Amino acid sequence: MGLAVEMRAGQVLLVLLGASVVMPAKDLLLNVCMDAKHHKTKPGPEGMLHGQCAPWKDNACCTANTSSEAHKDQSYLYNFNWNHCGVMPPKCKRHFIQDTCLYECSPNLGPWIDQADSSWRRERILHVPLCKEDCEEWWEDCKDYVTCKENWHKGWNWATGTNRCPWGSMCRPFTQVFPRPKDLCEKIWSNSYKYTTERRGSGRCIQMWFDPTQGNPNVVVAKYYAWKKRFSPARMEDVTPETGRAACAVPWLILLLALVLLTAGWGSYGWRSL
Repeated sequence: MGLAVEMRAGQVLLVLLGASVVMPAKDLLLNVCMDAKHHKTKPGPEGMLHGQCAPWKDNACCTANTSSEAHKDQSYLYNFNWNHCGVMPPKCKRHFIQDTCLYECSPNLGPWIDQADSSWRRERILHVPLCKEDCEEWWEDCKDYVTCKENWHKGWNWATGTNRCPWGSMCRPFTQVFPRPKDLCEKIWSNSYKYTTERRGSGRCIQMWFDPTQGNPNVVVAKYYAWKKRFSPARMEDVTPETGRAACAVPWLILLLALVLLTAGWGSYGWRSL
């Protein structure tokens, strides 16, 4: 009787452990595309991506056409006009193009994908830890530009079909609207990014752009935060109960259940002799 119970408990233990190993939880956070307006359903190679989007050509969530449109002052992507307060300097515009390429093309943003309540996308990114240099260079190269809004996601006047400054607003220097690099990176796209003191190459922050000949540094960063989110969800500042991707903690719970079963069996049926 005791041996049969031991064998049955052992079989259950193996099933539970097997389930915790084979569950494709990592696929929910790594190498994925968000459910948004112009994204592919899953990442893959593209023959050629345009300009600043080129680093993602080997594995991209964007198409070649999307990458080309991302470089236009006003494209069909979102009918958004960079030059809403005069002509944006090229050195500043370069960062916004790279920002667009990262958003549209990167398959390494899974740990920060969140639900969106918009008519044009079901998912968005939230609190992506941007490298210190990326954020500060973005602010430095744009500080001489002017804008009329702090949050560029919403609140525009779309009466003409493209974004214009809201009635009564004034165009002001970037340094007044965004006094610090942190203000720019975190406020301009509704907290899509999070300012960090982590530096490029640390494996702890996302680079907005990179040299493709050196490999994609964001792959390692996504793996680190996916692991952290999976096994230490309570420590993640950007975890929200709404995101379905929090389900990746299930394998860990299964493993704990298996350990409890093992301990109970050990004490009740004399597994010390095994």
